[in-house]
Amino acid sequence: MALKNLHSVKLDKGKCVGCTGCLKRCPTEAIRIRKGRATIIDELCIDCGECIRVCQQHAKIAVTDPLSSINRFKYKIALPAPALFGQFKKLTDVNSISRGLLRMGFNYVFDVSRGADIASRAIMEKLKNPSCPHPLISSACPAVLRLIQVRFPELIDNVVDVRSPMEIAASAAKREFCEKNGVKPEEVGCFFITPCAAKATAIRNPIGHKKSAVDGAISIIEIYGLLSSQLRRDRMGDSDDLDTRTHGGTALGIGWARSGGESLAIEEEEALAVDGIENVSKVLEEIENDRLPDLKYFEGLACDGGCVGGPIVFENVYIARNRIRKLVVDLPKEKISDAVTLEEVKQLGNDVCFDKPIEPIEAMKLDQDFSEALKKMDQIEEIRKKLPGLDCGSCGSPTCQALAEDIVRGYARELDCLFLLKQKVTDMAKQMVEVSELTRE
Repeated sequence: MALKNLHSVKLDKGKCVGCTGCLKRCPTEAIRIRKGRATIIDELCIDCGECIRVCQQHAKIAVTDPLSSINRFKYKIALPAPALFGQFKKLTDVNSISRGLLRMGFNYVFDVSRGADIASRAIMEKLKNPSCPHPLISSACPAVLRLIQVRFPELIDNVVDVRSPMEIAASAAKREFCEKNGVKPEEVGCFFITPCAAKATAIRNPIGHKKSAVDGAISIIEIYGLLSSQLRRDRMGDSDDLDTRTHGGTALGIGWARSGGESLAIEEEEALAVDGIENVSKVLEEIENDRLPDLKYFEGLACDGGCVGGPIVFENVYIARNRIRKLVVDLPKEKISDAVTLEEVKQLGNDVCFDKPIEPIEAMKLDQDFSEALKKMDQIEEIRKKLPGLDCGSCGSPTCQALAEDIVRGYARELDCLFLLKQKVTDMAKQMVEVSELTRE
C-alpha cells in the first residue's frame, strides 16, 4: 500500500489558501506551500493533527471511519477512549456511555480504560527490570512514536515494548466476546472511538506489531450528537436494563485521558509527563543529549492537555480535562496492582507486548549513493549561506535550511526566496540603468 494511503491527516486543496500557518507549526517540517497550496510530505508526516488544529480554513481534515462502517461485521464492539468521558457535562455514571453505545448499534462495549489498566501493570513490571533503559518512553501516543522514528531514531530502544491501551483493549474484548458467545473472531469488529487522527493511522500502519486488533476508528465528533441524545434518555431514567458494569476500567485507567494520568497509574515517582508536540520534541532532545539522567519514565502526548485535547474531539480541552479530573476523584479508588493481576497480563501474552521491532523512518534521503549524498550536503550548505536565515516561510518551505534541501532535491529554486529574488531584481535594475547610460553616451 502506498504510504500516502496510510495517513489519516489529509488536505482539502479546495479550501487551502496557502497561508503558511500549518507550514510554521508542523513539528517534522512535513508541509510545503507550492503553487499557492499546501502539500504534505508523506514520509515526514506523523499525523499529530497540529495542522488540523491551526488551519483557519479547515483545509486539513482527519479521515476516520463513519459510524455506518460497523455494519461490515455481524457483531460490533465499541472501544470508547477515556477521553470520551470528558466530552459530556453532568456525567455521573460512566456506565451510561456504554448503554448509549449499545443503543447506537454496538453489541458489546469494552472501555479502553481497562486496556490502560492492563498496560499500566505491564509497564510497572518492565520498570522493575534493572536492565531496562532509562528513561523508558511511553508507547501510548502513536504521533510521538512516529516523531521518534523520524527525528529521534536513537531513542527507539527506550520505547517501552507494551502495546497501546487501544490495542490491548481490542484484543481482550474480542477474545472475551467470542468466548462468551461462541462466535468466530472474523465475525467480530472492534471500533475505537478516537480523539485523534494518529490512532486511526496506527490501525492502518501499526507500530511495534504486525497487525492491529482494531478494525476501524470512529471520531468522537462523528458520534457525539447521537450519543448525547442517548445520554439524555439515561438521565430521564430510561436505562433499558442494560448491564455494562463489568467492562470498565479503574479511575486511574480513565485518568490516562489527560497528561500525567499514565505516570500516576504506574506509580513512578521519577516520571515526567509532557503534552503538546513542540514541548515533547524539546524534552526528547534533552533525553537524546543525556541531560535528564535521573528520569526513569517519560510520558509524551502530542496533544495539548493529553488525549482530551485531540483535534477531533467536541469539547474544549480545558473543560474536558477538568471533567476527567473530577470524574477520577469521584470514582472508587483502586490501585492498578489490585485491579489487574500478573496472571491476567500473562494470559493476554503477545497481545500486550510488541511482536516486532520499531524501525527508524529514513525520510527524505539525499541520495542512495553515500558519496553523492556528501556532495549534496555540501551544496545545501553553500545555498544555505546565501539565504537570509530568517525562516519566514515566504518561499513555501518552513525554514531556510529546508529550502536549501528542497533546492538540491529539485523541489524548489533559489529565487523562491523573496530576499534573493529582491536582490536579483535590484541587481538587474542597476544593470539596466548602467546600460541605458552607456547607450545615451
